[in-house]
Amino acid sequence: MHDPLTEVISLLRPRAVFAKGISGAGRWAVRYSDFGAPSFCAVIEGGCRLAVDGAAPIELKEGDFVLLPATPGFTMSGFEAAPPRFIDPKLAPAPTEEVRHGRQDGPPDVRLLGGSFVFASPDAALLVRLLPTVVHVSGVKRLTALVRLVREETDADLAGRDLVLARLVEVLLIEALRATQDAHAPPGLLRGLSDPRVAAGLRALHAAPGRNWTVAALARTASLSRSAFYERFTRAVGLPPMEYLLSWRMALAKDLLRSRSAAMATIAERVGYGSVSAFSTAFARHVGQPPGRFQRQAA
Repeated sequence: MHDPLTEVISLLRPRAVFAKGISGAGRWAVRYSDFGAPSFCAVIEGGCRLAVDGAAPIELKEGDFVLLPATPGFTMSGFEAAPPRFIDPKLAPAPTEEVRHGRQDGPPDVRLLGGSFVFASPDAALLVRLLPTVVHVSGVKRLTALVRLVREETDADLAGRDLVLARLVEVLLIEALRATQDAHAPPGLLRGLSDPRVAAGLRALHAAPGRNWTVAALARTASLSRSAFYERFTRAVGLPPMEYLLSWRMALAKDLLRSRSAAMATIAERVGYGSVSAFSTAFARHVGQPPGRFQRQAA
């Protein structure tokens, strides 16, 4: 059975950058500007507040995990009111020691492990829009253990470090996202996979993206009428079925073009086009340039 979530994460190609310890004590607040890249943190002990732009504020406690796939601006603070200190993460140097907010001496009120990484795929913006703005998970010990492993591997200078970090971050992403896969998630891939009927259609098109799909054919895989499937898929995923299929086909095509692992005719067939000319026309309309030029620029 094809797993759309795993395929999307694999195509994003996450690469770890760094992880660090964070603590806070007394009255403190920090305001981070829009970062764009994905970031995460796990609460080791204590608690604090987190207010992400465009999302409801949340209180974090020991054992909580937060993932921000695109990291918009946010404010993190203790439970006592304090004016926030502004930090631009794009300009601030990467810390080499634990970051301490608020009172600098004495035991902290909260300790966290946080970090950020990058998505190596140029299609990151397209794929990230299928994920929630904020992923908040409570009580999943495996996530805290994974963050600790990321921190240890980041600090170590061992052979194979980059490969280990890449795999750890992939597992971290999948663990966090599947823990929030429910009907209350915002429109996107997670909410779509939480609906058995919509998930059947998603798995079908991911298993055979080159098939000559129609909404009616996808509806049959979900045992729904055409109109019911269209409405249910669009409401859950946030995109109509054919628009999602086109986006996924183009993401696959870009990946194949960058890797130079197949001839143009083979790529066209794999993503559902009967000829190179039909594929080139569709690709140029969607991407803004023909596939040959895209491949040369990617190289």
